[in-house]
Amino acid sequence: MPELCRFLGIVIFMNFNDHNPPHFHANYGDFEIIVEIGSGIVEGKFPKRALSMVMEWYEMHQDDLMLDWELIKTTGEFNKIPPLE
Repeated sequence: MPELCRFLGIVIFMNFNDHNPPHFHANYGDFEIIVEIGSGIVEGKFPKRALSMVMEWYEMHQDDLMLDWELIKTTGEFNKIPPLE
């Protein structure tokens, strides 16, 4: 499970050999969400403030996330993505 980014107790990651559509996972304590990269659709539960931070980060790095999705699928490589500041 490649960890793409970590900030404010939130861990963003993707899984090798994961299913389409392209998406990423986020953990915060016992909470987990899945966010579709193309649409921003969220599955799962997250505290409101943490969800807001993940979505702000997602908006800033949507292109980077899609690139990492393609890299992980084709080469198993990925690039770290800067955290929300």
